[in-house]
Amino acid sequence: MNRRVAKWGCAGVLLFLTAACCAAPLSGTVGAMAALTAAQEDTGAGDFTGGSSADIPPRMLAAYKKATQLIGKQSPKCRGMRWPVLAGIAKVESQHAAGRTIAGNGDIRPRIYGVLLNGSGAGGNTTVFPDTDNGRWDGTASGERAVGPFQFLPSTWDSNGRDASGDKSADPHNADDAALGAAVYLCGRGRNLAEHDQLKKAIYQYNRSTTYVANVTGWIDQYTADAKSSTAVNATGKARKVIDATLAQRGQPYSWGGGNASGPSRGICCTPSGKSGTNITGFDCSGLTTYAYARAGIRLPRTADRQAGMGKRIPAAAGTSALRPGDLVFFGYLPGNDHSIYHVGIYLGGGKMINAARPGTRVRIDPVTAMSGYAGGARLL
Repeated sequence: MNRRVAKWGCAGVLLFLTAACCAAPLSGTVGAMAALTAAQEDTGAGDFTGGSSADIPPRMLAAYKKATQLIGKQSPKCRGMRWPVLAGIAKVESQHAAGRTIAGNGDIRPRIYGVLLNGSGAGGNTTVFPDTDNGRWDGTASGERAVGPFQFLPSTWDSNGRDASGDKSADPHNADDAALGAAVYLCGRGRNLAEHDQLKKAIYQYNRSTTYVANVTGWIDQYTADAKSSTAVNATGKARKVIDATLAQRGQPYSWGGGNASGPSRGICCTPSGKSGTNITGFDCSGLTTYAYARAGIRLPRTADRQAGMGKRIPAAAGTSALRPGDLVFFGYLPGNDHSIYHVGIYLGGGKMINAARPGTRVRIDPVTAMSGYAGGARLL
Protein backbone atom coordinates (compact mmCIF):
# COMPACT_ATOMS: atom_id res chain seq x y z
CA MET A 1 0.00 0.00 0.00
CA ASN A 2 1.38 3.40 -0.95
CA ARG A 3 1.60 5.97 1.83
CA ARG A 4 1.85 9.70 1.28
CA VAL A 5 4.75 11.55 2.85
CA ALA A 6 2.43 14.28 4.10
CA LYS A 7 0.64 11.69 6.21
CA TRP A 8 3.54 9.67 7.60
CA GLY A 9 6.81 11.51 7.19
CA CYS A 10 7.98 14.28 9.47
CA ALA A 11 7.09 16.80 6.78
CA GLY A 12 4.88 19.68 5.81
CA VAL A 13 4.25 21.73 2.68
CA LEU A 14 5.93 25.09 2.22
CA LEU A 15 4.52 26.69 -0.95
CA PHE A 16 5.43 24.11 -3.60
CA LEU A 17 8.35 22.62 -1.66
CA THR A 18 7.98 19.56 0.55
CA ALA A 19 9.72 20.56 3.78
CA ALA A 20 11.70 17.52 4.82
CA CYS A 21 12.05 16.63 8.47
CA CYS A 22 15.45 17.65 9.75
CA ALA A 23 16.69 19.07 6.49
CA ALA A 24 18.40 22.03 8.11
CA PRO A 25 22.18 21.94 8.48
CA LEU A 26 23.56 20.78 11.81
CA SER A 27 26.14 22.53 13.94
CA GLY A 28 27.55 22.22 17.42
CA THR A 29 27.15 18.45 17.67
CA VAL A 30 29.59 16.49 19.82
CA GLY A 31 31.59 13.59 18.37
CA ALA A 32 32.88 10.75 20.50
CA MET A 33 36.50 11.71 20.04
CA ALA A 34 35.85 15.38 20.76
CA ALA A 35 34.05 14.53 23.98
CA LEU A 36 36.87 12.29 25.07
CA THR A 37 39.58 14.76 24.08
CA ALA A 38 37.94 17.30 26.36
CA ALA A 39 38.73 14.98 29.24
CA GLN A 40 42.39 14.40 28.40
CA GLU A 41 43.67 16.76 31.06
CA ASP A 42 41.98 14.61 33.69
CA THR A 43 44.12 11.51 33.40
CA GLY A 44 43.51 9.86 36.75
CA ALA A 45 41.57 6.63 37.18
CA GLY A 46 37.97 6.77 38.35
CA ASP A 47 36.89 9.79 36.29
CA PHE A 48 33.22 10.49 35.43
CA THR A 49 31.72 8.78 38.46
CA GLY A 50 28.78 11.19 38.31
CA GLY A 51 25.96 11.33 35.81
CA SER A 52 23.48 8.73 34.68
CA SER A 53 21.72 7.42 31.61
CA ALA A 54 18.12 6.35 31.20
CA ASP A 55 18.80 3.22 29.12
CA ILE A 56 21.16 1.65 31.70
CA PRO A 57 19.62 -0.34 34.58
CA PRO A 58 20.67 1.36 37.83
CA ARG A 59 22.38 -1.77 39.13
CA MET A 60 24.50 -2.08 35.96
CA LEU A 61 25.40 1.61 36.08
CA ALA A 62 26.50 1.14 39.70
CA ALA A 63 28.77 -1.70 38.55
CA TYR A 64 30.39 0.45 35.86
CA LYS A 65 31.03 3.26 38.32
CA LYS A 66 32.39 0.87 40.94
CA ALA A 67 34.86 -0.53 38.42
CA THR A 68 36.24 2.95 37.69
CA GLN A 69 36.82 3.41 41.41
CA LEU A 70 38.62 0.07 41.80
CA ILE A 71 40.73 0.04 38.64
CA GLY A 72 43.45 2.19 40.22
CA LYS A 73 44.42 -0.69 42.52
CA GLN A 74 44.16 -3.32 39.80
CA SER A 75 46.02 -1.38 37.12
CA PRO A 76 47.90 1.54 38.73
CA LYS A 77 49.35 2.74 35.41
CA CYS A 78 45.96 2.95 33.70
CA ARG A 79 44.61 6.43 33.01
CA GLY A 80 41.30 7.76 31.77
CA MET A 81 39.04 4.86 32.70
CA ARG A 82 35.48 6.12 33.23
CA TRP A 83 32.09 4.55 33.32
CA PRO A 84 30.99 5.63 29.80
CA VAL A 85 33.79 3.48 28.35
CA LEU A 86 32.50 0.39 30.14
CA ALA A 87 28.91 1.31 29.34
CA GLY A 88 29.74 1.57 25.64
CA ILE A 89 31.15 -1.96 25.62
CA ALA A 90 28.28 -3.46 27.62
CA LYS A 91 25.67 -1.68 25.50
CA VAL A 92 26.95 -3.35 22.34
CA GLU A 93 27.73 -6.72 23.94
CA SER A 94 24.52 -7.33 25.90
CA GLN A 95 22.33 -4.20 25.92
CA HIS A 96 23.31 -3.86 29.59
CA ALA A 97 22.14 -7.40 30.41
CA ALA A 98 18.74 -6.69 28.86
CA GLY A 99 16.00 -9.13 29.84
CA ARG A 100 17.89 -10.39 32.86
CA THR A 101 17.39 -9.91 36.59
CA ILE A 102 20.29 -8.25 38.39
CA ALA A 103 20.37 -9.07 42.10
CA GLY A 104 21.55 -6.67 44.76
CA ASN A 105 24.91 -8.47 44.92
CA GLY A 106 25.32 -8.11 41.15
CA ASP A 107 24.51 -11.67 40.11
CA ILE A 108 22.80 -11.80 36.71
CA ARG A 109 20.15 -14.45 36.04
CA PRO A 110 19.53 -16.16 33.79
CA ARG A 111 23.13 -16.20 32.70
CA ILE A 112 24.09 -14.65 29.38
CA TYR A 113 25.67 -17.05 26.88
CA GLY A 114 26.90 -16.36 23.37
CA VAL A 115 26.78 -18.84 20.49
CA LEU A 116 28.92 -21.97 20.63
CA LEU A 117 32.16 -21.13 18.83
CA ASN A 118 32.47 -24.33 16.84
CA GLY A 119 33.09 -22.86 13.40
CA SER A 120 29.52 -23.48 12.25
CA GLY A 121 29.03 -19.91 11.10
CA ALA A 122 26.26 -19.22 13.63
CA GLY A 123 26.58 -15.69 14.93
CA GLY A 124 29.42 -15.06 12.48
CA ASN A 125 31.87 -17.52 14.06
CA THR A 126 34.08 -19.44 11.62
CA THR A 127 36.85 -20.56 13.99
CA VAL A 128 36.71 -23.50 16.39
CA PHE A 129 37.49 -22.56 20.01
CA PRO A 130 38.15 -25.64 22.15
CA ASP A 131 36.74 -25.80 25.66
CA THR A 132 38.95 -24.30 28.39
CA ASP A 133 36.73 -24.26 31.49
CA ASN A 134 34.95 -27.64 31.36
CA GLY A 135 31.69 -25.72 31.23
CA ARG A 136 32.23 -23.84 34.51
CA TRP A 137 31.36 -20.43 33.07
CA ASP A 138 29.83 -21.17 29.66
CA GLY A 139 27.66 -24.15 30.63
CA THR A 140 29.13 -26.58 28.13
CA ALA A 141 32.23 -28.77 27.91
CA SER A 142 31.80 -29.33 24.17
CA GLY A 143 33.35 -26.02 23.19
CA GLU A 144 33.73 -22.37 24.10
CA ARG A 145 31.22 -19.53 24.14
CA ALA A 146 31.27 -15.95 25.38
CA VAL A 147 29.68 -15.27 28.75
CA GLY A 148 28.22 -12.50 30.85
CA PRO A 149 27.23 -8.90 30.11
CA PHE A 150 30.70 -8.16 28.72
CA GLN A 151 30.85 -11.41 26.71
CA PHE A 152 34.21 -12.74 27.87
CA LEU A 153 35.57 -16.01 26.54
CA PRO A 154 36.32 -18.21 29.56
CA SER A 155 40.01 -18.30 28.61
CA THR A 156 40.16 -14.48 28.54
CA TRP A 157 38.26 -14.26 31.79
CA ASP A 158 40.74 -16.62 33.40
CA SER A 159 43.51 -14.02 33.07
CA ASN A 160 41.43 -10.83 33.47
CA GLY A 161 38.62 -11.73 35.84
CA ARG A 162 38.53 -9.88 39.15
CA ASP A 163 36.41 -10.03 42.29
CA ALA A 164 34.72 -6.67 42.75
CA SER A 165 31.69 -7.92 44.66
CA GLY A 166 33.68 -9.04 47.71
CA ASP A 167 32.59 -12.69 47.72
CA LYS A 168 36.12 -13.96 47.02
CA SER A 169 35.12 -15.27 43.59
CA ALA A 170 35.63 -13.65 40.19
CA ASP A 171 32.43 -14.43 38.28
CA PRO A 172 31.78 -13.13 34.72
CA HIS A 173 28.04 -13.50 35.45
CA ASN A 174 28.27 -10.94 38.24
CA ALA A 175 27.85 -7.31 37.16
CA ASP A 176 30.53 -5.93 39.49
CA ASP A 177 33.11 -8.59 38.69
CA ALA A 178 32.45 -8.44 34.94
CA ALA A 179 32.75 -4.63 34.81
CA LEU A 180 36.05 -4.65 36.71
CA GLY A 181 37.37 -7.47 34.52
CA ALA A 182 36.49 -5.47 31.41
CA ALA A 183 38.25 -2.42 32.86
CA VAL A 184 41.38 -4.49 33.53
CA TYR A 185 41.32 -5.90 29.99
CA LEU A 186 40.83 -2.47 28.37
CA CYS A 187 43.59 -0.92 30.48
CA GLY A 188 46.11 -3.53 29.31
CA ARG A 189 49.55 -2.77 30.67
CA GLY A 190 48.71 0.84 31.44
CA ARG A 191 46.87 2.62 28.62
CA ASN A 192 45.71 6.21 28.80
CA LEU A 193 42.11 5.82 27.64
CA ALA A 194 41.63 9.59 27.56
CA GLU A 195 43.85 9.51 24.45
CA HIS A 196 41.49 8.61 21.61
CA ASP A 197 44.07 6.52 19.72
CA GLN A 198 44.70 4.38 22.77
CA LEU A 199 41.00 4.08 23.47
CA LYS A 200 40.36 2.88 19.92
CA LYS A 201 43.18 0.34 20.18
CA ALA A 202 41.74 -0.97 23.43
CA ILE A 203 38.28 -1.39 21.91
CA TYR A 204 39.74 -3.00 18.80
CA GLN A 205 41.56 -5.49 21.01
CA TYR A 206 38.24 -6.28 22.64
CA ASN A 207 36.70 -7.08 19.26
CA ARG A 208 38.82 -6.85 16.12
CA SER A 209 36.30 -5.02 13.97
CA THR A 210 36.38 -1.40 12.85
CA THR A 211 32.57 -1.41 12.75
CA TYR A 212 32.53 -2.57 16.36
CA VAL A 213 34.95 0.21 17.36
CA ALA A 214 32.76 2.83 15.69
CA ASN A 215 29.63 1.47 17.35
CA VAL A 216 31.17 1.41 20.83
CA THR A 217 32.71 4.88 20.53
CA GLY A 218 29.33 6.22 19.43
CA TRP A 219 27.82 4.97 22.66
CA ILE A 220 30.75 6.31 24.66
CA ASP A 221 29.92 9.68 23.10
CA GLN A 222 26.35 9.49 24.35
CA TYR A 223 27.26 8.35 27.84
CA THR A 224 30.09 10.86 28.14
CA ALA A 225 27.61 13.63 27.32
CA ASP A 226 25.32 12.29 30.04
CA ALA A 227 28.15 12.21 32.57
CA LYS A 228 29.04 15.82 31.83
CA SER A 229 25.52 17.16 32.20
CA SER A 230 22.59 17.17 34.55
CA THR A 231 20.10 16.66 31.76
CA ALA A 232 16.45 16.51 32.80
CA VAL A 233 17.25 16.23 36.51
CA ASN A 234 14.06 18.13 37.33
CA ALA A 235 11.76 15.98 35.22
CA THR A 236 9.15 13.99 37.11
CA GLY A 237 5.91 12.15 36.40
CA LYS A 238 4.84 11.97 32.77
CA ALA A 239 7.69 14.22 31.65
CA ARG A 240 10.15 11.74 33.11
CA LYS A 241 8.39 8.89 31.30
CA VAL A 242 8.59 10.73 27.98
CA ILE A 243 12.26 11.61 28.43
CA ASP A 244 13.30 8.15 29.62
CA ALA A 245 11.48 6.52 26.71
CA THR A 246 13.21 8.80 24.22
CA LEU A 247 16.66 8.43 25.74
CA ALA A 248 16.29 4.66 25.59
CA GLN A 249 16.02 4.97 21.78
CA ARG A 250 19.38 6.65 21.33
CA GLY A 251 21.36 4.94 18.62
CA GLN A 252 18.29 4.02 16.58
CA PRO A 253 18.85 5.01 12.95
CA TYR A 254 16.99 7.83 11.26
CA SER A 255 14.34 6.50 8.89
CA TRP A 256 12.20 8.85 6.80
CA GLY A 257 8.60 8.11 7.78
CA GLY A 258 9.77 5.58 10.37
CA GLY A 259 8.47 5.08 13.88
CA ASN A 260 5.05 5.14 15.48
CA ALA A 261 3.41 4.83 18.89
CA SER A 262 4.61 1.22 19.15
CA GLY A 263 8.28 1.89 18.44
CA PRO A 264 10.74 1.96 15.54
CA SER A 265 9.51 0.82 12.15
CA ARG A 266 10.50 0.83 8.50
CA GLY A 267 10.03 4.15 6.78
CA ILE A 268 8.90 5.22 3.34
CA CYS A 269 10.25 6.77 0.15
CA CYS A 270 11.42 9.46 -0.15
CA THR A 271 12.82 12.76 1.15
CA PRO A 272 13.01 15.69 -1.28
CA SER A 273 16.69 14.82 -1.71
CA GLY A 274 15.82 11.21 -2.53
CA LYS A 275 16.66 9.51 0.77
CA SER A 276 14.46 6.48 1.37
CA GLY A 277 13.53 4.91 4.68
CA THR A 278 11.96 1.79 3.18
CA ASN A 279 14.89 -0.44 4.18
CA ILE A 280 15.68 1.28 7.49
CA THR A 281 14.00 0.41 10.77
CA GLY A 282 14.09 3.46 13.01
CA PHE A 283 12.51 6.87 13.56
CA ASP A 284 12.13 10.20 11.88
CA CYS A 285 11.71 13.23 14.13
CA SER A 286 7.93 13.10 14.59
CA GLY A 287 7.93 9.31 14.72
CA LEU A 288 10.21 9.53 17.74
CA THR A 289 8.05 12.10 19.54
CA THR A 290 4.92 10.09 18.74
CA TYR A 291 6.48 7.02 20.34
CA ALA A 292 7.77 8.84 23.44
CA TYR A 293 4.50 10.60 24.21
CA ALA A 294 2.57 7.36 23.75
CA ARG A 295 4.52 6.00 26.72
CA ALA A 296 2.83 8.69 28.81
CA GLY A 297 -0.61 7.90 27.35
CA ILE A 298 -0.68 10.90 24.99
CA ARG A 299 -1.54 10.45 21.32
CA LEU A 300 0.18 12.87 18.95
CA PRO A 301 -0.54 13.62 15.29
CA ARG A 302 2.08 12.05 13.04
CA THR A 303 3.69 15.16 11.55
CA ALA A 304 5.77 17.88 13.19
CA ASP A 305 3.62 20.79 12.00
CA ARG A 306 0.46 19.19 13.37
CA GLN A 307 2.13 18.37 16.67
CA ALA A 308 2.73 22.09 17.07
CA GLY A 309 -1.02 22.49 17.47
CA MET A 310 -1.13 20.29 20.57
CA GLY A 311 -1.13 21.48 24.17
CA LYS A 312 -0.02 24.93 25.28
CA ARG A 313 1.98 26.69 22.57
CA ILE A 314 5.23 28.32 23.74
CA PRO A 315 6.09 31.16 21.32
CA ALA A 316 9.57 31.46 19.89
CA ALA A 317 9.70 35.04 21.18
CA ALA A 318 9.74 33.68 24.75
CA GLY A 319 13.14 32.08 24.07
CA THR A 320 14.37 28.65 25.01
CA SER A 321 14.42 29.61 28.69
CA ALA A 322 10.63 29.22 28.65
CA LEU A 323 10.96 25.51 27.84
CA ARG A 324 10.72 22.75 30.43
CA PRO A 325 12.04 19.17 30.22
CA GLY A 326 9.58 17.08 28.22
CA ASP A 327 8.28 19.94 26.06
CA LEU A 328 8.15 19.51 22.31
CA VAL A 329 10.53 21.91 20.57
CA PHE A 330 9.97 22.99 16.95
CA PHE A 331 11.91 24.45 14.02
CA GLY A 332 10.44 26.04 10.92
CA TYR A 333 11.34 27.79 7.69
CA LEU A 334 9.12 30.85 8.23
CA PRO A 335 8.88 32.67 11.57
CA GLY A 336 5.38 32.50 13.02
CA ASN A 337 4.11 30.06 10.38
CA ASP A 338 3.51 26.63 11.94
CA HIS A 339 2.78 25.16 8.52
CA SER A 340 6.47 25.65 7.70
CA ILE A 341 7.69 23.58 10.67
CA TYR A 342 10.13 20.94 9.45
CA HIS A 343 11.51 19.45 12.68
CA VAL A 344 10.53 18.49 16.22
CA GLY A 345 12.51 17.25 19.20
CA ILE A 346 11.98 16.77 22.92
CA TYR A 347 13.54 19.29 25.26
CA LEU A 348 15.79 17.83 27.95
CA GLY A 349 16.89 20.96 29.79
CA GLY A 350 20.18 22.80 29.79
CA GLY A 351 19.68 23.97 26.21
CA LYS A 352 19.61 20.40 24.85
CA MET A 353 17.10 18.24 23.07
CA ILE A 354 16.93 14.63 21.96
CA ASN A 355 15.88 14.10 18.39
CA ALA A 356 16.06 12.09 15.20
CA ALA A 357 17.92 14.71 13.24
CA ARG A 358 18.14 13.73 9.56
CA PRO A 359 18.97 10.83 7.18
CA GLY A 360 22.32 9.23 7.93
CA THR A 361 22.21 10.02 11.66
CA ARG A 362 20.91 8.23 14.73
CA VAL A 363 18.68 9.35 17.58
CA ARG A 364 20.90 11.57 19.69
CA ILE A 365 21.23 14.55 22.00
CA ASP A 366 21.88 17.89 20.28
CA PRO A 367 21.93 21.51 21.41
CA VAL A 368 18.69 23.27 20.55
CA THR A 369 20.87 25.61 18.50
CA ALA A 370 21.86 22.70 16.24
CA MET A 371 18.78 23.41 14.14
CA SER A 372 17.94 26.70 12.47
CA GLY A 373 14.59 28.43 12.61
CA TYR A 374 13.65 27.94 16.26
CA ALA A 375 9.85 28.02 16.32
CA GLY A 376 9.07 27.65 20.00
CA GLY A 377 7.61 24.67 21.76
CA ALA A 378 4.46 22.98 23.02
CA ARG A 379 3.69 21.79 26.55
CA LEU A 380 1.43 18.76 26.90
CA LEU A 381 2.62 17.47 30.27
